[in-house]
Amino acid sequence: MMTRLSVLNLPHHMTGEQLQTLFSEAGLVASAKIITYQHNGESRGFGFVAMDTPAEGQKAISMFNGRLVEGRPLAVKEDRSWTKSSLARRTRNCR
Repeated sequence: MMTRLSVLNLPHHMTGEQLQTLFSEAGLVASAKIITYQHNGESRGFGFVAMDTPAEGQKAISMFNGRLVEGRPLAVKEDRSWTKSSLARRTRNCR
C-alpha cells in the first residue's frame, strides 16, 4: 500500500523529476507531482509524493520534514485527504 505525502515550501523552480530524485533517498517513489498555477504553469510551492510502502513514507517524513532545500525548510506530512473514509464523505455530501 502506497503512502501519499504532501510537501510544502518547495523552491518555485523545482520540477517533479527533481522532487522524485530528492525523495528517492528515502526509498522507492511511485510518483511525484508539483502543483502549478493553471494560467502560467509556475509552481505553487507545494506538491505530492507517493512512496511505495508506509515504512518508506515514514522514513521520508523523518528525513525531509524541516530539511533545508535551497534555503527553504520543507514541511512534509502524510496526506490524509485521499483516504477511503474521506472519499466516502465527499461522495455522500455531493448532491
